[in-house]
Amino acid sequence: MLPGILRNAHRIHDFATDMLGESGGTFEVKGPWFGDMDMVVTCDPANIHYILSKNFANYPKGPEFRKIFDILGDGIFNADSELWEFHRRTTLSIMSNAKFHTFLERVVWHKVEHGLIPVLDYFVERGIEVDLQDIFQRFTFDSICKLVLNYDPGSLSTDLPYIPCEKAFNDAVEALLHRHILPESIWKLQKWLGIGKEKKLIKAWEAFDQFLYPCISQHKVIEEQDDNFDFITAFRKACKETNVASGDSIEFLRDTFLNLMLAGRDTTSTSLTWLLWLISTNPSAETKILDEIEAKLHAKKDKKWRLFDIEESRKLVYLHGAICESLRLFPPVAFEHKAPVQADIIPSGHCIHQNKKVLLSFYSMGRMEKIWGKDCSEFKPERWISDERGGIKHEPSFKFPAFNAGPRTCLGKDMSFIQMKMVAATIIYNYHIQVGENHAVSPSDSIIIQMKHGLKVRTRSAGDGAAGGVSLQRQRRRRNHVTPGKVPSPLGGLAAAAARCLIATSRYHLRVNISVQRLNIDVVLGNSAASTISANINSIAMLNGSNFKDWKENVLIVLGCMDLDLAIRIEKLASLTDASSPDDRRNFEK
Repeated sequence: MLPGILRNAHRIHDFATDMLGESGGTFEVKGPWFGDMDMVVTCDPANIHYILSKNFANYPKGPEFRKIFDILGDGIFNADSELWEFHRRTTLSIMSNAKFHTFLERVVWHKVEHGLIPVLDYFVERGIEVDLQDIFQRFTFDSICKLVLNYDPGSLSTDLPYIPCEKAFNDAVEALLHRHILPESIWKLQKWLGIGKEKKLIKAWEAFDQFLYPCISQHKVIEEQDDNFDFITAFRKACKETNVASGDSIEFLRDTFLNLMLAGRDTTSTSLTWLLWLISTNPSAETKILDEIEAKLHAKKDKKWRLFDIEESRKLVYLHGAICESLRLFPPVAFEHKAPVQADIIPSGHCIHQNKKVLLSFYSMGRMEKIWGKDCSEFKPERWISDERGGIKHEPSFKFPAFNAGPRTCLGKDMSFIQMKMVAATIIYNYHIQVGENHAVSPSDSIIIQMKHGLKVRTRSAGDGAAGGVSLQRQRRRRNHVTPGKVPSPLGGLAAAAARCLIATSRYHLRVNISVQRLNIDVVLGNSAASTISANINSIAMLNGSNFKDWKENVLIVLGCMDLDLAIRIEKLASLTDASSPDDRRNFEK
């Protein structure tokens, strides 16, 4: 098993999903005797429920977790027992404060108006590609810093400045995954030598400290002058009222705020990235979200984009469903790591000894047919909407653990939904997002499932003017696309590229349905679900002075579908021989 893990380290999440699918939802890993890598990997909801809820006390984070995530110190992610209870009680109290909700709304919309929209308009005007994942990471970094530290580092601006602390999160989460894969002795040796992923983690640690310590120490002067809501002041006050930690401990405050920044920056930005990609490749879902925005928020095509409050965001039911569906397929936290205090037998019948780790694969759960049905690979926001009332359909957290489950359920769940709705609605309504041609999309090899190569897109205004302008005459996006509901293959590409791949190898199978007005080509890769390239001939708009790019793309898709049809109809040519004529050779090469 270990050689297989090491060979597939570059696609560890999909490898684990394949293994879990073949083993019925749970399998054991036997590591080398010197590596302390014996573990049980599971995505079985019964096991998840048992470990995170029913027998919660037997599965603390433990010393092994703290050893791997040492960079987080005494923050909430590493804490157990009284320290964890203090963190949870204090953070929940602060986030439940009405002033905090008002502050959250003000911070998010300020960053949308003065950061997100100006930056996107900048790239729209120049017609150049932008990495949307990088934009979201900067957006959430600035927002969480303002919420927690009352300081806006200004990383989201048109010059896209390099801020070491903001980029350090990417290196940190990647290195932390490798600590789960490599034997402890190996990564500790790398740390001692200052090489490999550990070298990046050391630099990330330094960047965090250099950013956080000045913010915390300089805040001492600010807090006495500011009567508004202040997270640092509120947390310091709670520290002084308990014996868990000194209110003057700058190290403890550093650990606390770093944990909150990791949660606020990485999870939300990752969720937004996958959400926008899924929506941009599923135009039927995009159209429904646009209709909902117009109906529920009374958005007007000929007026400036209107900001909406937290209560209004709750009306966006279909968008909420789309976010849940994106989180099901791409939960930001790939897995949870647990270790039992006492030997235990989990519901699947596997024995968990004290020296064994348990990895709960949240990423794999969303891809299991026995959990979500045969359409588990499809992007279907409708699965989250109740047929009876049209409201949100709630799934148990041990089936949908995107925000963890049990007593450790994420405290920022509501805050994340609010922020994602505000950002997603702004972008979907005001801009047209087109993923870069031949841009590969796949999950990264880290504990946070970011996009490995970012999300390179071209943006253009959905109307005549820029998003911040007066005229926003939104036009419905008419473009050929992967059939609504299918999660596109990371391979991407248009019909012409697909034709070359499909004809070149027998590992692919085609199903072609041809009528007068529509050509459908189902592309089946191995045993995976089919993806369909559709070309509606009548949908191609007449060429005018402003739509050449879309017109050309639509025509190429239709021609690509016709080429595929022709390639399938033409009889396969015989292999070349020494007696083959020049014409035979030319035809064979074609």
